[in-house]
Parts: sequence; structure tokens; C-alpha cells
Amino acid sequence: MSIRRVVAGHDEDGKAVILYDGEAANIRTPTKEITSTLLWVTDDTPASNDGTEDAADRQIGIPPPETGSIFRIVEFAPEGSRGDAEGAAYIGGAGAIQQEVRRHPGMHITNSIDYAVIMSGEIHMMVDEDEVLLKAGDVVVQRGNNHAWSNRGTEPCRIAFVLIGAHPAAGVDAASGH
Repeated sequence: MSIRRVVAGHDEDGKAVILYDGEAANIRTPTKEITSTLLWVTDDTPASNDGTEDAADRQIGIPPPETGSIFRIVEFAPEGSRGDAEGAAYIGGAGAIQQEVRRHPGMHITNSIDYAVIMSGEIHMMVDEDEVLLKAGDVVVQRGNNHAWSNRGTEPCRIAFVLIGAHPAAGVDAASGH
């Protein structure tokens, strides 16, 4: 998955400049089904716009830093290319909260508010008892809820995600998801 990333910033005199322009390099393939490209991370909100370091040059799990944010693009291959145990192990090992009993091996919660834009393909978003088919151009606002992504089609689905650290929803028990 090749994604051109352009990052603007400031030089030492405060003049606006292009800091980075090229293929995003932080690409991970944690399972045969998922490819994730990290584009930017902030550790705090409000974020600092100082410096020239590449904030995507780091290892990080699924959720953002507690008071920060993550911008990434994830491509989901059609299901069936990985085993359920592999997907569940990745989700749990990447810092997301998983329940013992779940509708789908990818069900998880993050303490974040997530903005998602379906860029290409189709995917089902599953929550505890509902699900919805999403297509290119659709957007999702996810508010710290139990969910999974299920690509039941024949083509990959590419989604742009922005996750911002948030407090857990009132009344949500991480162990049960309710």
C-alpha cells in the first residue's frame, strides 16, 4: 500500500515549508488481512506544531496516546485470508480492549473518539447487536464503543482513521463491553 504523505511545518525563521514529501514509510502488516500506514501521531491535545521530527517514525498500537491522536490509513483484505486467532491476537496485543465473548474475533474498544472515512471498497462495521455496510465515501464517528470491521467482499477496503484520546464512555465496563 503506497501512500504519498506531505507534511508542512516551519523553518527556524517561522516561514512555512514542506518538511516531508514522499511515500509514507511506517507501514505494518500485523496480519495477512490488515495493512496499516501510520501518517502522524501527537502525544497531547492541544498538539505542538513546533519541531521538524517525523511524528510517524515510531511504534504504536491501535489506540492513540491518552491525551493525543493518531492519523493512519488501514487496508482490510477480504476475510478468510487470516485465522481468527491471528486477528484476535493482533487486536489484543496492540493495546485495544477485548471481551472474552465477542461476535467477531476483531471486536475491540479503544478509549478514543474515532473519525473514519471509507476511501475505497466496502466493509461491515459491527457493534454489539447491530451492523452496517459502509461504502466508499461514507464516514463513521465511533465513540469508544465495542466494534469490529468485517470485509465480506472480494476486494480490499481502505479506510482513513483519525483517533483522538477520550475518556471511557460512562457505564461501559471494559470486561464486558457494556
